[in-house]
Amino acid sequence: MGVSEIETQTDDKWLTDDELELVRGRMPIVYVDAIPVRVDGHGNVEEVGMLLRQNANGSISRMVVTGRVLYGERVREALMRHCEKDLGPMAFPRVPANPTPFTVAEYFPDPSKSGFHDPRHHAVSLAYVVPVEGECEPTQEALDLRWFTPEEAVSDDVVLEMMSGHDRLIRLALAHTGKLP
Repeated sequence: MGVSEIETQTDDKWLTDDELELVRGRMPIVYVDAIPVRVDGHGNVEEVGMLLRQNANGSISRMVVTGRVLYGERVREALMRHCEKDLGPMAFPRVPANPTPFTVAEYFPDPSKSGFHDPRHHAVSLAYVVPVEGECEPTQEALDLRWFTPEEAVSDDVVLEMMSGHDRLIRLALAHTGKLP
């Protein structure tokens, strides 16, 4: 295959719905979770961004930026792609060249197994705190994006709006950054 043929091929890294369903039933899938934050000049977290979107089960809840890592895609590229997809092209996420997750979350169809739940499959997610500097506008599947202070982000009212263990991710992210109220 010549170079020009490779360059003109369409993106074949996405599975069809049937193929994805087959894979989901047989093996864990790698995801990234990104907790968007606004920081002050010293790098202290001032706000935590959460999306409002429809879950796999059809309910509406607050959640972090999340999505699959594609075959052949670097984790950093997946983080950038999902931040742009969910926060808009002007979000300007600051993802380090070699990102290191603050935790690894395992999502299971059985909600009692780990506290992280996804009814569709077993997923292993690398979780990151991602400072954003630009203007964020929810795009694609997100219905809304709201910024919370660290205190609000872990408040009972906001936690009640979250599902799948994303409240635990927010708490872990804030503890990692030293901002757990």
